[in-house]
Parts: sequence; C-alpha cells; structure tokens
Amino acid sequence: MLSEQDIRELLASHGRAVSQGRSIGQLIADGDIPRLAEATVIEGKVSDSLIGANLVTNSGRPLRLMFRNSRISTHDVNRGVIPFKDQVLAFNHDHMLNLVKRVVGSAQFEVAGLQPSSTVIPAENLRLIMLENVLRMYNAESSTETSLYQHWLAAQQRGDQRLIYAGHKLLVAELSANGVLPYLLDTPSTKDKIDKTTDARALIAAGICSAGQYAEIRNASMMAFGMVSQYLAGRGMVLVDTKTEHGVNADDRIVAADELYTMDSSRFWRLGDDGELLRKDGKPVSFSKEFARGMVKRRDQQFSATEANEIAVRYILGLQHLTGKPFEPDLRPRDERIVESSNLILDALL
Repeated sequence: MLSEQDIRELLASHGRAVSQGRSIGQLIADGDIPRLAEATVIEGKVSDSLIGANLVTNSGRPLRLMFRNSRISTHDVNRGVIPFKDQVLAFNHDHMLNLVKRVVGSAQFEVAGLQPSSTVIPAENLRLIMLENVLRMYNAESSTETSLYQHWLAAQQRGDQRLIYAGHKLLVAELSANGVLPYLLDTPSTKDKIDKTTDARALIAAGICSAGQYAEIRNASMMAFGMVSQYLAGRGMVLVDTKTEHGVNADDRIVAADELYTMDSSRFWRLGDDGELLRKDGKPVSFSKEFARGMVKRRDQQFSATEANEIAVRYILGLQHLTGKPFEPDLRPRDERIVESSNLILDALL
C-alpha cells in the first residue's frame, strides 16, 4: 500500500503533469483520433462524452464514449483539477462494477486489454431515465441544499415534530447528525441544472418514469446497496449513501448508466477496531467528495494547488481502503493514454 508520505511524494513529482493535456474535442480537432472526426462532443461536469451516427458497435448498438477527467465540481460549481482523480475513480468504479453488475446491470462494454485505470469508458448510448437515484442509510452532515441533513436542520429550527423528505415521514427528534436512519431511504432527485429532491409519485406524475420503472430501479439498487455494504463490512467501512443513474438499453432493459459506488457518487465511513464509527475531531472519518465540499468557503472558489493535493491524498487513501489494493498510477502523458485507449476500444467494438 502507498503510505500518505508515498502519496505526497507521488503528487510532488507527477501530480501537476499527470492532469495536463488537451480536451477530447481538441484531440479530435488535431487529428489524433481520425475515426472520431464526425462525432459530437457533449461536455459534462466531470466527464465528456462522444456520440455519433457512425459510432455503432459491430453488434448494432449505439456507442457512447465517456472520457473521465480530473475536474471536481461541488455545489454545481467547477472547482478545478485534482491530480490522479480520473484514474482513482476509474479504478474505484471498475472494482465496484464487478461487485454489483449482475444486479443493476451496466451499459459498459467489456474490451480485452482495456485497463481498470483507463479513463475512457465504452458504453451503450442508453435512453436515459432523467432522475438521480439516491439511497441514504445515515443522516450525514452535508452542505448541499438537497441533503436530508439540511432539511432536518430546517425542521428543527421551525420546531417541527415531523419531517417529510422524498415522501418519507420521519420523526425529527429520532434523527441525529451522522446517525443511522430507521431504514434505507430512497430519495430521488431531478436531473436539472440545479437538482431537486423529489419522490416517486412526482417523478411518475411528471412522466419521467413509469411506476414499474421506478420500482425496478429502486429494488435493484437497494439490493446492490446491501451487497456493497456487506463487502465493506469486511473492509472496516460502511456505505453511508450513494447516487446512481439509469437508462434503457437496446434490449429494453434498465441498466446502470454511469459510475457506481465511487467516492464522487457515494460516501464511505471508516469503522474502528471496536466496530463503531471512527471519528476525528468528532466527525466520522470519511472518504467522499464531502471532504472537498467542506473546503469551500465562497461560491466562486477555485481550489489552490495545496488544496487540490490534500483532496488527492484523501482520494488515493480512500481507494486503497475500498479495494484493499495499492494504487498503481499510469504516469504516461494524459493525451497518450486517451488516444491509446480510444483506439483500442474502436478496434474492438466497431
């Protein structure tokens, strides 16, 4: 395992260079990947995607290439680049995908020779179901407006005895900061510019999904939550909450559309030797993007190089705790890694 000192030395020697490179749009414009010349680039918060009429697999399925980058977004604001974040989340997703894909399915194609560290992900271009599927097992402290924690604080300030959150009726007095919830809550949110917590009834009424589709997503994801929780118990960790996205594939099956159980989409807490939550300064020891959220002091803040490195240390340590394996970075130039992975995928699938 890499020690914290090892990680800091890695960041000092390679952290700046590893994230430098051209965007996928620029790589295509410069002619580095000729077969993608006609593709459409869709820019996202932390990944960019490519689709196109000529991106159809040899089995007749529409292909979407997703290019994970090292940007970090909190409170719907891009805060800059975190060294090695793209590779860490690629390893993280690959590990968790292997645990749960038989339950939640996956849009991702398997390509021989594509490394778990690859930040280029080949997937079927699904018909997306426009909701974020959020499951919560703890009332985790959070600065995001959509969190249960913020709604609970507001209910306390109003003097309310009951709190209705995403359709769930909760007793305010029975909740506590970072305390376990009475049961696993499904608390979906909309996929808007600013996401809003909602409930199944509203999603169905708005035509975003059918009752059957919501039940399928909810049931499969709850089973996966249990499987990941059982796995983490052996790693001395608990799964606090998670967010997944889903779509319908060419076989009319609902499958997971994006990353699964990563530190960007989920929250993990450490357990002590006594089986109780490990705490530092009264807070659970956490591996998630919440660590970065807590560093934000103003709306337009961009993380400094020092702050970015501290976040990178937390991501790499978290990956090692989650997987039980040392982080093995790919130190080749980013452009080279992207071009090589893209060509390997295109050779295999088109």
